[in-house]
Amino acid sequence: MKTKKLFIFIILLWLLLITASFLWNYINAKNEQRNIAFQTARSFFDLIEITRLWNARHGGVYVPITKKTLPNPYLHVPMRDIRVNANLTLTKINPAYMTRQISEIAKKYNGVQFHITSLKPIRPQNKPSAREKQFLKEFEQGIKEKGMFIQKGGKIYFFYMAPLITRKACLKCHAKQGYKEGDIRGGISVTVPFVMNIPFLPLLIGHIFIALIGIVGIIVARKKLDQAYDTIRKQVVIDTLTGIPNRRSFLETLSKEFERSYRNKEPLSVIMCDIDNFKMYNDTYGHIKGDMCLQKVAQAIKASLKRPTDFCARYGGEEFVVILPNTPLDGAIHVAERIRSNVEKMKILNKNSLPAGIITLSLGVASSEGLTPFKPETIIKNADTALYKAKEKGRNQVQSFKEVT
Repeated sequence: MKTKKLFIFIILLWLLLITASFLWNYINAKNEQRNIAFQTARSFFDLIEITRLWNARHGGVYVPITKKTLPNPYLHVPMRDIRVNANLTLTKINPAYMTRQISEIAKKYNGVQFHITSLKPIRPQNKPSAREKQFLKEFEQGIKEKGMFIQKGGKIYFFYMAPLITRKACLKCHAKQGYKEGDIRGGISVTVPFVMNIPFLPLLIGHIFIALIGIVGIIVARKKLDQAYDTIRKQVVIDTLTGIPNRRSFLETLSKEFERSYRNKEPLSVIMCDIDNFKMYNDTYGHIKGDMCLQKVAQAIKASLKRPTDFCARYGGEEFVVILPNTPLDGAIHVAERIRSNVEKMKILNKNSLPAGIITLSLGVASSEGLTPFKPETIIKNADTALYKAKEKGRNQVQSFKEVT
């Protein structure tokens, strides 16, 4: 249960990290998008301001009057228009008029829009929009620039605005409005079409893929960890030589079965088994043969048990033990005889075991009827006493110990 909770916690932590990574990358992408938009719009603004400054330093520039370039009715300066000849008349273009014309060209060429505006516009068309008016007020509070994404006509634009600072060259036209050098007399807004989309879907799919890879890795790691734990658990409760449970496992199982037997008033039997003359077998045939003999006997005992609840273990050395839940003494003696017979039938040669000349077992059986509350150690002692009796009477036989109630 603890392992499962830890496994779930690790997966949740991994998903949290992936989510945090996705949000971090997405926010960074949004910030990068905004930075690029700012830089682009600021570049347009700077270019326009430089162009306006060039115009202002020259006191305006003269261009031919055409249908698209008519004299500026809001420009009240001497020599606004100059007639050169019957076919050519020039008119002065001030920075504001030039900005409007550049905006018209830019809008047709690449969709960029400029709008020169002021809280005190000379030209009515230069009246600020609600957004521009708000920005102009913020500029007077010390804000240097403002920008934001907007939607217009189903498309995304970046709206940028920065103040126009009154320079010395500008006072020729704006001094009469009360402006002084360094004053904010208005601003220029730049509206730039923005097509840089954040790769939301690829970013999301990429993080989902990484998350799945991580989860698979965690699952595989957990599986290997469980296998390692299983191996460790088996090493604790399984006898490595014979492959059946060891003495520790036997004692734990016996304790549980004793409690259940007493609680349900059911009989419980234990069989102690010992290979006859095994020390002489080891001395004669060697330890490798001895180990093989122990393995065969262990498997024969295990195969002799028919019920899933029946339990066998290696008790130590050449001794084995069997637990038979809900089994009275007569039934346990029958099982013990079956075990003895099955080991005998294997006919493992042992010339030191006379008169049979093969490996045999001596077995002691003890039972508890589930009525007397004594300790599990008592039934082990009783089975061992019965085993000693079987050895005394000539080996290769089953003897029993009856519980005294």
